[in-house]
Amino acid sequence: MYTPRPSSASARVAIWTAAVCLVLAGCSGTGTDDGKGTDAADGASGPRIALITHGGEGDAFWDLVRKGAEAAAAKDGVNLTYASDADPAGQAALMRDMVRQGVDGIAVTLAKPGAMARAVAEARSAGIPVVGLNSGIDSWRSAGLLGFFGQDESVAGRAVGDRLDELKARHALCVIHERGNVSLEARCAGLKKAFGGDSENLYVDGTDPDAVTAAVAARLGQDPTIDEVVTNGAQFALAAVRSVRDSGRTAHVATFDLNEDLVEAVRSGDVRFAVDQQPYLQGYLAVDALWLYRTNGNTLGGGEKPVLTGPAFVTRKNVAAVARSAGAGTR
Repeated sequence: MYTPRPSSASARVAIWTAAVCLVLAGCSGTGTDDGKGTDAADGASGPRIALITHGGEGDAFWDLVRKGAEAAAAKDGVNLTYASDADPAGQAALMRDMVRQGVDGIAVTLAKPGAMARAVAEARSAGIPVVGLNSGIDSWRSAGLLGFFGQDESVAGRAVGDRLDELKARHALCVIHERGNVSLEARCAGLKKAFGGDSENLYVDGTDPDAVTAAVAARLGQDPTIDEVVTNGAQFALAAVRSVRDSGRTAHVATFDLNEDLVEAVRSGDVRFAVDQQPYLQGYLAVDALWLYRTNGNTLGGGEKPVLTGPAFVTRKNVAAVARSAGAGTR
């Protein structure tokens, strides 16, 4: 769930259109995240759906969310627009722009729900259906969204706490790379609630990988009782592996979220386990749900229950099966 450094409007917005393609014709629609917006294929007659996230530029996690959304759009004949901004005010502005354009549906992350509340309300007032994904599981119902697709982060955090107890850990350092992100805070709070040992949070600047490595190494050097580092993103887990080596300590590393590089780290034993929330599936279901609602009035979860995509633990025992999907760019 890495959130990149905010950039200019042209560099933080990526737009593409995905059209239905007949299998027999052997065609496909894909877009590029070049910051200018590109049409992958013109002429799709289906609804216009926007995906607006708080993270995206240059991050493998959000690439998977996007790929899932693109796959659903291609299947459904949806004209898909994607935009992202790490700044919550910027993300809200992007959503308002989609409302002004009169799109047929919006899928949005609610990493900072308060900042998005007015934009969501404007979409609802305009009669535009909105679903949530990835972040905001405790806020989507009160915001009036049709559904939510993601992981219950409190449940995931408690599951990690239980797993650390099984592994006989005693002191966990939970690394938060974006202060105020409700999902990251919920994970570490859940861990603390379930874990029988000591737990503390370490806030770092997620936009600076070298600073993350240095901060974790420094904390390990200050307290030799820390025997487990838990990060909130695959790239931060890899940074933490370097931190452990730099500090000369023997702490283990575990993480929330997964990418192809992290799969190899689990396989090698550098990372003990990863919690996979299936970002590809989140993007796919969010777009598909809006299409189903627009074309057939369907809802998932009955408007009351989230559709959970995690947590699923990836360990050395099952990483080989996951690696196949990761190599294909869908896990």
